[in-house]
Amino acid sequence: MQAIVIGHRGASGHRPEHTRAAFNLAFALGADAVEPDLVATRDGVLVIRHENEISGTTDVATRAEFGARRTEKYVDGKLVTGWFTEDFTWAELSTLRARERLPNLRQSNTTFDGQQPILRLRDLFDLVDAAAEQTDRVLGIVAEIKHGNYFAGLDLPLAELFAAEVSAAGWNTDRLTVESFEPSVLAQVRAQGVRGKRIFLLEDQGHPADQVAEHGAGALPYTDHLTPDGLANLAAGPESIDGISVVKSLILETDDGGDVVGASALVDDAHKAGLEIYCWTLRPENKFLAKTFRRGIRRADFGHWQAEFRLILETGIDGVFVDHPDLAVHVRDGLR
Repeated sequence: MQAIVIGHRGASGHRPEHTRAAFNLAFALGADAVEPDLVATRDGVLVIRHENEISGTTDVATRAEFGARRTEKYVDGKLVTGWFTEDFTWAELSTLRARERLPNLRQSNTTFDGQQPILRLRDLFDLVDAAAEQTDRVLGIVAEIKHGNYFAGLDLPLAELFAAEVSAAGWNTDRLTVESFEPSVLAQVRAQGVRGKRIFLLEDQGHPADQVAEHGAGALPYTDHLTPDGLANLAAGPESIDGISVVKSLILETDDGGDVVGASALVDDAHKAGLEIYCWTLRPENKFLAKTFRRGIRRADFGHWQAEFRLILETGIDGVFVDHPDLAVHVRDGLR
């Protein structure tokens, strides 16, 4: 089977991420699914933002009525300063407007700043249903639940809130995939009766925040899950999952100088363990490409993105998260 193309926060290379325009454009450009990041409001509404700190993706910093809510918090052990979704009701957040998160890199996206409101998860369900009526393709959602352990400490259990939204929208179907950097969140979603695949997000360093909270220094690092034995345990353990999603550097094999020399064995290892495998995030700009594929010195310029995309897709990977769905579809379809 060919890899699925997942619009990373929509078509976020073309429009400010997580906006209605970004999600609609992703499907128009051929994406098979879109990925929303989910955080909660003070009154328990799941909203779609990259992080619970929203100064970089909304106009909240310009809103005098919310100035006093700027604060500092520790989120998963890191000190973060700004404005946080959990300090707002949905009614308040609905008055904000989205902004481009990478304005220096994607200046054309800034021309859409201030035009679109924040979306809730329930809004995205409606959007995808409407888009599906216009095509014969099966369109899905790959929902990332962010900072589950942190929100649980605020009496905002994201898995329960998510399950309730899924049920209310009639979206407890195989078109829905759930992913998280915290394995306990995936287990909680399963316990809530949510169908669909459960995908464990893995970094090339660090530890899952929920495991650190539970086990302290005894928490397994992400890399321990990437060995053949670790992958087998993920597939067959008591809280077995359906797949993993990894940073793309784990798919690319590099030499001591950092030059890409091919693909790693991780895709094959995951498949041997009975797991699906996805990677994030394919982007064409020099800033994000492996150095082998950069062209010129401007970070915002497109490098040899087709070569990098092709190398990753040729591994037999099950899906890729992309900011420009049209570019990944172009490369994927060329492999047929």
